[in-house]
Amino acid sequence: MPRQAKADSRRLLITPGEPAGIGPDLVIQLAQEGLPVGAVVVADPQLLEERAQLLGLKIDLHTLNPDALGQLSAGKAVAGRIHCLPVQRASPTIAGLTDTNNAAYVLHCLDVAMDACLDGHADGMVTGPVHKAVINEAGIAFSGHTEYLAHHCGSGEPLMMLATTDLRVALATTHLPLKEVAAQITTARLHYLLPILHRALQKQFGIGRPRILVAGLNPHAGEDGHLGREEIDIIIPALEALRAEGMQLIGPLPADTLFTPQHLTEADAVFAMYHDQGLPVLKYKGFGAAVNITLGLPIVRTSVDHGTALDLAGTGKADTGSLRYALTVATEMQAPQRAAA
Repeated sequence: MPRQAKADSRRLLITPGEPAGIGPDLVIQLAQEGLPVGAVVVADPQLLEERAQLLGLKIDLHTLNPDALGQLSAGKAVAGRIHCLPVQRASPTIAGLTDTNNAAYVLHCLDVAMDACLDGHADGMVTGPVHKAVINEAGIAFSGHTEYLAHHCGSGEPLMMLATTDLRVALATTHLPLKEVAAQITTARLHYLLPILHRALQKQFGIGRPRILVAGLNPHAGEDGHLGREEIDIIIPALEALRAEGMQLIGPLPADTLFTPQHLTEADAVFAMYHDQGLPVLKYKGFGAAVNITLGLPIVRTSVDHGTALDLAGTGKADTGSLRYALTVATEMQAPQRAAA
């Protein structure tokens, strides 16, 4: 399960997301404790200065370019210091009030961070919350961070996993109406996504032989076909084939008993069939101290587990717990790769 990683020299880029939301606040508030030495914020420096003034907090802002990221590999964290890769907004920002003119700015920050990771200038990126509606209202088709990053990186379908202390939950399907979920649970989908989860647990979290609990789709995992045949016709055959390839998969288990200590104690991850099957438990356990992780990309990406909270922007009341944990996990995900390099 996720461990508390120590701060080190890894180079992580932070995109605060929607400029009118709490993303800039979180960065500035966390910087008061001292951001990790290799953490760099991809944003408009003027936005950070303006929000810091609104919050009544002091920051020591240093702008740089991607080629200079390697210079941040030594030294100690300094309270209030923020290193920034500058990206300019189209319009000024009022905390709490969105502006479609800045939609392209939000996406450009993501592009800069991704390109720096793909070019080897950074080791991973941590994203703050974006406002999907504002981006779409600006005439830019946008279904979410995950899909946008996968398209930019030239990846296939990524896998969403959320994590908190002692629990990781990956999703076979994400933002779908419930009536469409069953049609998406196919043998091909399970053969594609479960190996992504297995490899990520091995390579990015350093777990030699991951133990993955797999939820059934139907109540009581179908109850021998009396409550649905997806387990018998699709899920069980897929799991048997993947076990034959060496994967340690337990299930399909009824979701109402899967999330109990007797099952979770030795588990490295849970694979849930749909969004509201797995995430209510995880968010109950760790909301505010959880992280969204995108697996299956050529880069490391973690994110906060909450939205833009426009009503809290500029008030100083935003909770930095999820951003702090997202940085911790992004650092943790690098450790096995660095050790093997």
